[in-house]
Amino acid sequence: MPGATVELKQQMNTLNISEAAKVLDDVLREAETKEVTYREFLNQLLKYELKKREERQLEKRLKWATFPEYKPLEAFNLAEQQSLSKKQLQQLRELLWIEQAYSLIMLGPPGVGKTHLAIGLGIEAINRGYRVSFIQMDSLIHLLKTQEITRSGHARMNRIISSDLVIIDDLMFMAMDRNEANLFFQLINKLYGQTSLIITSNKGPEDWGELLGDPAITTAILDRIIHKSEVIHLNGDSYRIKHRKTIFGNN
Repeated sequence: MPGATVELKQQMNTLNISEAAKVLDDVLREAETKEVTYREFLNQLLKYELKKREERQLEKRLKWATFPEYKPLEAFNLAEQQSLSKKQLQQLRELLWIEQAYSLIMLGPPGVGKTHLAIGLGIEAINRGYRVSFIQMDSLIHLLKTQEITRSGHARMNRIISSDLVIIDDLMFMAMDRNEANLFFQLINKLYGQTSLIITSNKGPEDWGELLGDPAITTAILDRIIHKSEVIHLNGDSYRIKHRKTIFGNN
């Protein structure tokens, strides 16, 4: 009954079961061929709808995270990073530290995998249903100074504040003036106690005063970040330099 099927699809779309409506013909045909029960037929439709909704939510969370690259943990070469054990990586991957609102401070020279590890853990968190935001330090300072001016900036800052995990990349990338450091402190204060952080830096917290300038603000920021945090030291040669491509080939 083509007319009845069309009407049923319209009703499903009205009820916002649009993904199931798209496969209704196929599911009906299979149900008639295999003589499945009404319950099995309905279960197939609803499972398909839920699966598609979960995929859309995953895509949305990945888009909102604004990762510069898609680098899952599976692509992280643990053999290249001897300072991190397989057991430690697995503990990080379990994400219990997010549930406990712990933060991770990843330290090491450029090219040793800090950003890759941070993105990989962020992707893992998104796959588990967490809201994640990634931002480089220079972009964050610009956003903090302009969030009230542009609608897009205001929306992005709201997403950061409402995230379960915020990844701040390259903390020592640039020095801040007093106003910028104060804006950064206000953000950290808002996130404190409710949001996990991953901070990557090529210098340890003892040197962050060079970046933040004001000793009082530095102390206040460190107090909130380090209170519940795990410091992870990554070392070794730069992966990018070690595996760089050359225009001269192997000769």
